[in-house]
Amino acid sequence: MSNFKKGLYIVSTPIGNLEDITFRAIKTLQNSDFILCEDTRHSLKLFNKFNIKTKLISYHKFNEKKSIIKIIQYLNEGKILSLISDAGTPVLSDPGNIIINECIKHKHQIFTVPGPSSVSAAVSLAGFGDQFLFYGFLPKTENDLNKSLKKLDIEGFSLVFFVPALKINFYIKHFKKYFSGRNIFIAREMTKKYETYYRQTIDNLGLFKTQLKGELTIVISQKKKKELLHTDYVKIENQVIQYLKSYTVKDVVELMSKKEKLPKKIIYNLCIKNKK
Repeated sequence: MSNFKKGLYIVSTPIGNLEDITFRAIKTLQNSDFILCEDTRHSLKLFNKFNIKTKLISYHKFNEKKSIIKIIQYLNEGKILSLISDAGTPVLSDPGNIIINECIKHKHQIFTVPGPSSVSAAVSLAGFGDQFLFYGFLPKTENDLNKSLKKLDIEGFSLVFFVPALKINFYIKHFKKYFSGRNIFIAREMTKKYETYYRQTIDNLGLFKTQLKGELTIVISQKKKKELLHTDYVKIENQVIQYLKSYTVKDVVELMSKKEKLPKKIIYNLCIKNKK
């Protein structure tokens, strides 16, 4: 059939513009025995354009576990399988981890056919630097969202999220709460006819008055380190001295670090310096 090695191929497909597919991706898909895809109807648009006739197998989050036995059976028979998502690089916030771990368990080879990714595309456009943390889809409930964003309020990294356009205003309200002072880049319909980009400071970003459609890739800039002016430092040290009269060093560190939003180490050093 081909010179392709037997195993599972993780194949990236276009995030919008079908012409972004790679030659290697087309060749791999054409030479596969089966292709695992999220939505067969969606994937057929790509396959019809590039004359890919390989049989499709529906593989999504609702049948991922049930499909494993049959997929491993195909691999045991020496078949070549490819995994694709509806758009972009598979497994990133899409099904795939289960089959990959099963392949590792059964010692089947796994290969990557890299290509388009909305994550790297958005980060390269945002202009916030190349150190970032990718979260994926944010929680939908307010309680879970608050827990996640609180943990992500850290220094040194841009943050990348996937957000349903229908709920963008819900998330903007929470971004303002946790990421004040930072910048935001919103990418909509990347590589497609109506691609649109929004750049703004989070503090000045208003709610969208018209309903956006589709999924958004959002990048939030790095949190800048808080610079202490000499006058601020003196003020904080005086507060530490006062608190030490009534509280333990541990309590003062906890209280002041939260109150002033400073690293505990700074407060601890002030405590040691002024502890009698």
